[in-house]
Amino acid sequence: MGSGRARPRARDRLRGRGCRRGARQGRHAVPARLHRRGLGRQEPRGEPRSRPQQRARRGGGRDRLGADRTPAVTGSRIVIVGDLINDIVAVTREPLRPDTDTTATIRPSSGGSAANTAVWLARAGAAVDFVAAVGAHDAHLHEEELAEAGVTPHLQVEVAAPTGTIIIIVQGSERTMLTERGANSLLTSAAVTDALLADAALLHVSGYSIVDGFRVAGTRALLDRAAAAGVPVSVNPGSIGFIADFGVEAFLEAIAGASLLFLSGDEARLLTGLDGAERQARALARDFPIVALTRGAEGVLLVVDGGEPVAIPARSVRAIDPTGAGDAFIGGFLASWTQAPDAVAAAEAGVFTAARAVMAIGGRPPI
Repeated sequence: MGSGRARPRARDRLRGRGCRRGARQGRHAVPARLHRRGLGRQEPRGEPRSRPQQRARRGGGRDRLGADRTPAVTGSRIVIVGDLINDIVAVTREPLRPDTDTTATIRPSSGGSAANTAVWLARAGAAVDFVAAVGAHDAHLHEEELAEAGVTPHLQVEVAAPTGTIIIIVQGSERTMLTERGANSLLTSAAVTDALLADAALLHVSGYSIVDGFRVAGTRALLDRAAAAGVPVSVNPGSIGFIADFGVEAFLEAIAGASLLFLSGDEARLLTGLDGAERQARALARDFPIVALTRGAEGVLLVVDGGEPVAIPARSVRAIDPTGAGDAFIGGFLASWTQAPDAVAAAEAGVFTAARAVMAIGGRPPI
C-alpha cells in the first residue's frame, strides 16, 4: 500500500453526489427503543447460533464468505489502537429545561470507542492488546481497570495533558457529546510497535485517532507496517463532525487498503455522499472487502466481497443507553470473525453483544 494521494477511483466513486456535513456522532447498532426506567442489566434472549459457512446472498446466486478479497487470519491476538476516555453519562428523565434543573441518572465510567471495543473483545474471550494515550494523573487507574477486564494495556502516558473526557447527554435514542480529547490527541501511530503486529491476528484502528493524532501520514505508515506483517486492518470511522473537519478525501486516503469497515448510516452518508443504506454499503464495498453498516433498531447491513447486502436484524431488548453499542458490535463481530471467517455469523454475534451493551448505562460490560 503506497502512501501517496488517495486513489481517484475511490474518492470519486465513494463521494458520489457530494457529502453532507454534520456535527453529531454516528449512530450504531441500538436495538429497540430506549426506556428511562429500569436501569438494571438483563441478558438478550438466545445466544447467537454457531453456524457453518454462510451465503452472502439470500436468494439467487451464492457468494462464499471468506473467499476473494477477505483476508486470512493467522496471528493469535487482536491489537486495538485508539481513544481512551473518562465518560460522564447523563440519561435524562424528562426533556431538558434550560436555566433550571432537569432530573437525570448520571454515571461516571471509563470509555472511549477503541477502549470499549477492547473490553468487549476480552469479555468474549479474545486475547487483546490495547494501545492508547492517557494523562499521568489517572494512568495507573486505567491500566488496572483494563487489566482486570482481561485487556493487556500499552499506554502512552502524557504528563502535560489530561486523559480525554466526554460528557454524554442521552435523551431517548439521541445523544449530545461534549468532548475534550486531552491526551488522545498526542497518541502516535508508532505506539503500535512491530512487536505487537508480529503476533496480531488483526489490527483495529479508531477513526478518532486518525483525524486527531495520526493524520494521513501516520495512518498510512501504520497500515503499511500492518500489510508488511500480513495483518488485516479494520476501521471504525467515528465522529462525522471530526471527519467533516478533517476532510472526507483525506480520511479515505488514510484508510485505503483496510479490509473491514464498521460504520453507521450517518458515517456512510458522509463518506459516500449517497442516501440509502444499500447504495452506501455497495459503494463502500468496492474498496473494502467487508462492510458492516449499523442501522440502529433496523440492525446491520453486511456486504462481503462485493456480494449482495445481507440484513442482520437487531435484537429486541429493553434498551437504556445507546452509548457504546457500536463499539460492542465491533467487539462481538471481531471475536467471532477472527476465530472463523464467517461474516454473517460474526455480525449476528456482534448484534447480540450490542444488545447487551444498550441495557445499562455506559459503553462497557461490568467487570
